[in-house]
Amino acid sequence: MISLFLRDLRLAMRAGGGALIGVLFFMTVVAVVPFAVGPDLNLLSRIGPAILWIGALLASLLGLDRLFQAEREDGSLDLMLMQEAPLVLTVLVKCLAHWTATGLPLVIAAPLLGLFMNMSEVAIGATMLTLLVGTPAITFIGAAGAAVVVTLPRGGLLVSILVLPLAIPVLIFGVSAAYAAVQDPLRFCRPCSSCWPLRCSSPSSAP
Repeated sequence: MISLFLRDLRLAMRAGGGALIGVLFFMTVVAVVPFAVGPDLNLLSRIGPAILWIGALLASLLGLDRLFQAEREDGSLDLMLMQEAPLVLTVLVKCLAHWTATGLPLVIAAPLLGLFMNMSEVAIGATMLTLLVGTPAITFIGAAGAAVVVTLPRGGLLVSILVLPLAIPVLIFGVSAAYAAVQDPLRFCRPCSSCWPLRCSSPSSAP
């Protein structure tokens, strides 16, 4: 499993630029946003965690089609299916190698891009931690899409179409967790006529 991890890590770094392509795409997405929303620093700081998460999600989709493609082309995928080691463990190791080469650089680059978005230190730390937890989930979800299109010669776009709807819950929880670390999270309460559907400000309505 260690040899498989190192092999996939080397292949991921060599194919298509590896981590550099994902980081450059991540930086491009974040750099375009200020031109679209304007030079309002307060607005950029508010939407910063969401923009970083969207950029990381889109960058994580790059290269998912090559997760099992190389093994199918050289015939080693059949050997992996016939080996004594559990197939689940093999897929897990390959996903970890792919995340190390593509997802981990995004987490490392997030603080620098957070400064570019005028985010506070707490917001940058919260976003970085949520990316550290959420990007492996995107990789594991992407492995299912990569397995579906492994027989297609050019299945990169199809993998993105299949994986993106399934990764939306990861995006929602990641952004919500980052915002909750910066500001007070919304409380769950019974709907009342004074605050519903706004944020509850009446202590008597809380359960």
